[in-house]
Amino acid sequence: MSTQPDLLYTEEEEALRSAVRDLLTDRLDPAGVIARTESDAPHDVSLWKTLTGDMGLAGLLIPEELDGQGATHREAAVVLEELGRAVAPVPYLTSAVVATEALLECGADDLLARLASATTVAALAVGLHSAPGAAFPAVRLENGLLSGELTGIADAVAADLLLVPADDGGLYAVDASAATVTPQVSFDLTRPLATVTLSGVAAGRRLADAAPAVRRALRAGAGLLASEQLGLAEWALTETVRYLKERKQFNRSVGGFQALKHRLAQLWLEVVNLRAAARAAADALANGEDADLATAVAQAYAAAVAVRAAEEALQLHAGIGMTWEHPVHLCLKRAKADSIAYGTAGAHRAAVAELVDLRAP
Repeated sequence: MSTQPDLLYTEEEEALRSAVRDLLTDRLDPAGVIARTESDAPHDVSLWKTLTGDMGLAGLLIPEELDGQGATHREAAVVLEELGRAVAPVPYLTSAVVATEALLECGADDLLARLASATTVAALAVGLHSAPGAAFPAVRLENGLLSGELTGIADAVAADLLLVPADDGGLYAVDASAATVTPQVSFDLTRPLATVTLSGVAAGRRLADAAPAVRRALRAGAGLLASEQLGLAEWALTETVRYLKERKQFNRSVGGFQALKHRLAQLWLEVVNLRAAARAAADALANGEDADLATAVAQAYAAAVAVRAAEEALQLHAGIGMTWEHPVHLCLKRAKADSIAYGTAGAHRAAVAELVDLRAP
């Protein structure tokens, strides 16, 4: 029998939040993020090293006996909330969650130890748009060589290790230097996509069957993506309220106009509901109870709220919100890109219907 999820944050989770937020406030400013999106190096390598090496956050989901933190998805969710608030250009979701979950399913202890020690960034070579349980492309395996092209691979440009599905049903560990990684035009430049091309690369090590590993990885990615979307939405709401309190029109604070109050109140309710859905998904992933359903529910709801929060922030910041210098466009682009990551809201609604046996007529 399922237990009621605990949606409240523990003292340890709040302490973790405070540490991550302090670091991001000190090291990551919106102007710096915008500058990176215009450069050939979108990832903040220095920030990533601090998060993973100094704070040990790359190993949150990795057992202590493998030099990880032995924490749960609840703690990882808190980290993603803060990274979402800052639209941080680091491969945390893709490496420390998605690739890590795939390796946990494979039992690849040596590779997990490398991720935990912050010496390796890994990427699962499955398109960012892929939903948990859906079919995914694979490269050809012939005479021990891998050949083929995989598109839409998030953060592959930062990866040292690629986890590549092949048509024999296996998942292979491939050194990223052996593949050709070509950046794609990405809507969200803080989480760049790439095409991974393998041209007769030695298959090397078969980790395990690809299907269960990919399914587990994408489920965790979808469930914890909701926490990133929550962070985005909370930032958009908080910044909009702050701005409307400061901006004056007709000698009055704009935030005092009733029509705007109603819009903000409605958005606040939606963000509160998103927090409940995201926390429920993180808790379900942590304890293994109803994780498929909780993840699907969270993603069926999260995308629309995050996008609406970013759109409201853009509109209610008026002229300044339309400028490149203001960071709200980073928030909107991440929210829009997240809305199709790890499955669309429609795909997750269909999954919910299937899970609760409520099929369409």
